[in-house]
Amino acid sequence: MEIVALDIGGTHARFAIASLAGGGAVALGEPVTLRTDDFVSLKSAWAQFARRCAGKVPNAAAIAIAGPVAGETVQMTNNSWVIDTARLDEQLGVNRVTVLNDFAAVAHAVANAGEEDFIRLAGPDTPLPQTGTISVIGPGTGLGVAHFHRFGARYHVEATEGGHVDFAPVDAVDDAVLQHLRKRHRRVSVERVVSGPGIVAIHAALAALEDQPVPDLDDRLIWEKGLSGEDTACAAAVDHFCLSLGSVAGDYALAHGASGVVIAGGLGLRIQETLARSGFAARFTFKGRYEQMMAGIPVKLITHPQPGLLGAAAAFAAEHFGEFET
Repeated sequence: MEIVALDIGGTHARFAIASLAGGGAVALGEPVTLRTDDFVSLKSAWAQFARRCAGKVPNAAAIAIAGPVAGETVQMTNNSWVIDTARLDEQLGVNRVTVLNDFAAVAHAVANAGEEDFIRLAGPDTPLPQTGTISVIGPGTGLGVAHFHRFGARYHVEATEGGHVDFAPVDAVDDAVLQHLRKRHRRVSVERVVSGPGIVAIHAALAALEDQPVPDLDDRLIWEKGLSGEDTACAAAVDHFCLSLGSVAGDYALAHGASGVVIAGGLGLRIQETLARSGFAARFTFKGRYEQMMAGIPVKLITHPQPGLLGAAAAFAAEHFGEFET
């Protein structure tokens, strides 16, 4: 059967027609990406997608949302949409719908992706284990965190709001980043640092440590100039971001009791070459008495171009057809 898969993030809403086959196989059509700022609601963005499909859209949907999915109303974490999950069938004209947290969807994607969809970042160069817990972490507009437990051919996904735990400094630069952010926020979560916009705080803290003026650059320009090597201060901020991502990935692995870790999201893909040569792996294992244990955990980057859409469709199959344990 065909469904509409939808991945709603803080900046973009991505749509695709997904074909579901026996055994839980998912095939995604060409995705359509819309900016959430261009639409007042999910309903209006859905209408635009339907127009692009000449009005021919399936009457079933799988919707991944960047925010806690609890109760009948979801307030998006990083945009202004409010979604009434109890009325999606009448609002969107569908008769079956699955709604889940966006990083729960990414965890479904990780559980179903092939080995060819992963590259090694740290730890042993082995496939993700077929039993045990896998942590899934993704910096983007915010910081997504989920995990799933494998029972052989079955798995169970657990969504979390782990991106909102307290930021824990590891070195003097982290101390400076925390000091910078405390001037603006009563409480500093890890998402304030390990996310796309978090690069601004890192960049400002590095400038302050060197008694340099802080250029007025937004996160997009810092990433652009840092990844290209055009600006040494921006490049240093990108390098430190990789260190911070390694630290928090290791923290989540410890907290989840993980036997594998996956970095996901568009930002991870964008910086994959930088991550591979950075201090990410060293920071991941930098856990005192547990360094040897951490060094034995495979850490991967998922390279599938649309894990949110793939995972949303897989979650729909699990809920409505029992293809997987959910």
